[in-house]
Amino acid sequence: MRIFVTGASGWIGSAVVPELIDAGHRVVGLARSGASAAALTAAGAEVVRGTVDDLDVLRDTAAASDGVIHLAFKHDIAFSGDFQGAAEADRRAVDAFGDALAGTGRPFVIASGVVGLAPGRVTTERDRAEADGSPASLREATAEAALALASRGVRSSVVRLSPTCHGEGDNGFMAALVATARDKGVSGYLGDGANRWPAVHRLDAARLFRLAVEKAPAGSVLHGVAEEGIRLRDIAEVIGRHLGVPVASVAPEAAAGHFTWLVGFLGVDAAASSALTRELLDWEPVHPGLVEDLDKGHYFRAPAATA
Repeated sequence: MRIFVTGASGWIGSAVVPELIDAGHRVVGLARSGASAAALTAAGAEVVRGTVDDLDVLRDTAAASDGVIHLAFKHDIAFSGDFQGAAEADRRAVDAFGDALAGTGRPFVIASGVVGLAPGRVTTERDRAEADGSPASLREATAEAALALASRGVRSSVVRLSPTCHGEGDNGFMAALVATARDKGVSGYLGDGANRWPAVHRLDAARLFRLAVEKAPAGSVLHGVAEEGIRLRDIAEVIGRHLGVPVASVAPEAAAGHFTWLVGFLGVDAAASSALTRELLDWEPVHPGLVEDLDKGHYFRAPAATA
């Protein structure tokens, strides 16, 4: 298949592109910069220049492709205070793809997240977010719009990713936690640190996106979850051991100053299952788990930048 991938040079996309090419697919990647275009060309992909705001580019390229994997999201503005703006741009892109693919039966896979869907219990693929204006519900509304395209003749599916998509080169949550511990001289967690985060290696996530575009039934919700839930205290202890700093609970009144933008995520208990996904697509994660990956040391070789 000729597959159009947005976010193709990003953290997940740069793993999805070679996964697709190695499986015999042709890839067209959306590039918003010269550096992204060069990286995609080097990876063996075709390049189309533009951004997720260029709706005509999205529609035209999707119409000329056999399937679409939509990974791009405006994380830069989302994590600097305008999550709603990022979510609205994402919704416009999804609607544009829907218009281009309606009635074709072609696959359309988008990325979403598992955090916040069922706090305090294990989230499954059957769970849906409440429409409460939260970041989780804003992204989930877009995911629901993508799934609804199944009624318009699109083989749409949603891959909900773990908040921790780890691996060498990661500049996301784990890198930010390492950077914070290094800067503050303590590897911290909130409360008793018993709240859980699911995790998946980026290469296992990439394989799931390939399987989704190849064979996920229309309207499928899939979970990119290799490990159901890892306690934040356990993560903090590994980081503290590698950096040689103490591990401690951070008092509620000091949490915002200590963790900055991370504080809104660290208190969430977000365990999630992928049992239905594994059964549906015969997906079995094979790459290292989060703690094993942390113990490889690559997160600690140089000062880690925050996301």
